[in-house]
Amino acid sequence: MSVVTNDEGVNVDHGRILYLEDVNVSFDGFKAINNLSLDIAPGELRCIIGPNGAGKTTMMDIITGKTKPDSGTVFFGSTIDLLRYREAEIAQLGIGRKFQKPTVFENLTVFENLELALKTDKGFRASMFFKLNSEQTDRLAEVLHTIHLAEQVTRQAGNLSHGQKQWLEIGMLLVQEPKLLLLDEPVAGMTDEETARTAELFLSLKGKHSLMVVEHDMGFIKTISEIVTVLCDGSVLAQGTLDQVQADERVIEVYLGR
Repeated sequence: MSVVTNDEGVNVDHGRILYLEDVNVSFDGFKAINNLSLDIAPGELRCIIGPNGAGKTTMMDIITGKTKPDSGTVFFGSTIDLLRYREAEIAQLGIGRKFQKPTVFENLTVFENLELALKTDKGFRASMFFKLNSEQTDRLAEVLHTIHLAEQVTRQAGNLSHGQKQWLEIGMLLVQEPKLLLLDEPVAGMTDEETARTAELFLSLKGKHSLMVVEHDMGFIKTISEIVTVLCDGSVLAQGTLDQVQADERVIEVYLGR
């Protein structure tokens, strides 16, 4: 594992769970990420907003190992250089990602989906004889309560509402005990009630996990956010409270409109 060092080669503990510095990515001459620098503190809930094409998805692709940048530094904590790891290895390190469209096993029950997601030996023989121990059972019960699905435990995932499927997928990440969660437009398509319950869920996770939430729903952002980062043209345009970035003339021009 690598350690961040300064110009004199001295180890630097930046105290951040996620640390990106001067990251660049080009696709066929188009600069998708342009000298992007951003960091997130342990336990922080950070909201990311910005126009389409701002680089939000590419940034998450870089963090999770799906895309390798042309240059720059990407660290998970103070010691783990994410650019040295493949996608599957990064998930094992404690970074969970939820895409916009929920991907649950629709023919299985809520409980079976969570059980499958547990960090266990997935070999054929181990799977054949696998039984939950008391610690795993307690963990699943805790997650079911957290994601508001304790009463749906025996229900087929395919019969859940859109919002409930989103919560189930978040639960499938939580049972793997990630340190950092990347959540892409989590409330898109949800009812107002589901959106409100998702806000409660995220606020309950803050502190126990670090969260990066990419979202367009400003009402939802207002409910959950402390710091909002605005991306535009592959770099940070503005950062601050929601009120601060909404009052920023540059943000109004490129994203919010008048």
